[in-house]
Amino acid sequence: MTDQEKDIIGLFRSDVERGFRMLVEAYSKKLYWHIRRLVILHEDADDALQNTFINAWRKLSEFRSESSLYTWLYSIATNEALTIINKRKRDRAVSFEDIGSILANSAEGSTWFDGDEAQVKLQNAILKLPEKQRIVFNLRYYEEMPYEEMSRVLKTSEGALKASYHHAVRKIEEMLGEG
Repeated sequence: MTDQEKDIIGLFRSDVERGFRMLVEAYSKKLYWHIRRLVILHEDADDALQNTFINAWRKLSEFRSESSLYTWLYSIATNEALTIINKRKRDRAVSFEDIGSILANSAEGSTWFDGDEAQVKLQNAILKLPEKQRIVFNLRYYEEMPYEEMSRVLKTSEGALKASYHHAVRKIEEMLGEG
């Protein structure tokens, strides 16, 4: 656990409001972009981020430092993003493959998505990946999260995560015409 994480936990236990404010200030931007890459839409990312911090608020007193605070928050954020994705799938009654296309079109037409053509193509390719591969790719590529930490976030073996990342990279390369 980092010194900053120890400070946040200690402050939270002595002054809940200040400790929580410090937690939000320290992690909201990174968590927002992690969630945003999964759900694409700004409104969905905001909802998932808010739910992430609500869950963290409720459970922070139970946090036992078995993982880093960062890992614990990413686990909550990932679950919140998946909840929103699954709700979107149920509401629209579409298959997971179709949801990737819907999200890709949302990314291109989003006023919040500011990317050049290469970024749009990469994002569209990522959105066509199966859900687990998409999450693993985002955590590894964008967050540079080590497999060991990712294993704690996703509750999956490091070997399975390495295989998922390898398959995701291969599929993206094929979709971009580089494979």
